[in-house]
Amino acid sequence: MTKNNNNNHHIPQPLMRRFFSLPTLLSFVVAVAFIFFLLTRFDLDWDKTWDNVRTMSPGRYLLALAAYYLSFVFRGMRWRLLATNAGIGDLPGAQLPSVLRASQTIVIGWFVNSVAWFRLGDAYRAYVFSEDSKVGFSWSLGTVLAERVVDMATVLVLLVVGVLIFSITEETSGTGYIVAAGSGMAFALVVLVMIMRGYGARLSSLLPHRIRSAYNSFHQGTIGSLGRGSMPFIFGFGVVGWILEVARMYLVVQALGLSIGIPHVLIVALGHAILSTVPTPGGVGAVEPGVTGLLMLGMVREDALSVALVDRSITYLSILIFGGLAFLIWHTARGSQSKDDVADTVVVDDVTSDT
Repeated sequence: MTKNNNNNHHIPQPLMRRFFSLPTLLSFVVAVAFIFFLLTRFDLDWDKTWDNVRTMSPGRYLLALAAYYLSFVFRGMRWRLLATNAGIGDLPGAQLPSVLRASQTIVIGWFVNSVAWFRLGDAYRAYVFSEDSKVGFSWSLGTVLAERVVDMATVLVLLVVGVLIFSITEETSGTGYIVAAGSGMAFALVVLVMIMRGYGARLSSLLPHRIRSAYNSFHQGTIGSLGRGSMPFIFGFGVVGWILEVARMYLVVQALGLSIGIPHVLIVALGHAILSTVPTPGGVGAVEPGVTGLLMLGMVREDALSVALVDRSITYLSILIFGGLAFLIWHTARGSQSKDDVADTVVVDDVTSDT
């Protein structure tokens, strides 16, 4: 009988310890203290803020929640199509996860982003995708980078459209920073992909063999994802996903009995996406005051704060709940599968030794 070995499908223990370690818990304390500091700098009527929250419409809030999670389905469709472009489904022994599974994996990644610093969730969901599809981590990570490029390009275009329309009738002071941030991130990602496309193969020849193999897979995952004729569908799925994000914000405003123009809500929702890239857990400490400030372009401070708080109950607190549940389910399923694989190996070894 062979000795039971640890299976490679288990979640890496250093990663697990990072999720639930003392530094992660301290990061929440620091983030909450930072938000408290920012909010107490202003003279706020907290009674009015909480009155808005207490009297909100549950039905419209649930619609906002539904719109938010429906957006993950379209993100999953886009990611699976990018993986198809990269040729992952054609690799020996590989299998592309379903759209639903890809969507769940994105939710898991957002959960990890919500509890860990430096957007570790993007790497983690690449790991989950690689385990589900039976391909190397480098291939999966390349598709995530390609998705980020498409995402930032889509956000930038929609944001510029929103600012241009908003500027016709309203004062746009403050929106320029968001556009500049979005432009900077989109430009950096596009330049990175262009360098990879033009010089990646040449640079990889200078790398040690083991690193070169991993880079080549990453290169194929990234460049291959963006290299076929399905790009209109990829961008189309992205646009639908972001329209649902805008709908979420609009429904939150409506649930609180407030009003906001479509160009304004477009700026706020996309600004939220850019602010969430700040490398704190879930963008905490940057999203809340940033979104409040953008909302104040057309709302009084107390109303803007109530919208920001309710919206974060969807984009942050609900992710901790539902994303955490998806994370635990996936981990439990992989653990059970690993035990079954070990048991099958033991049985085969026993039969072989008896023979």
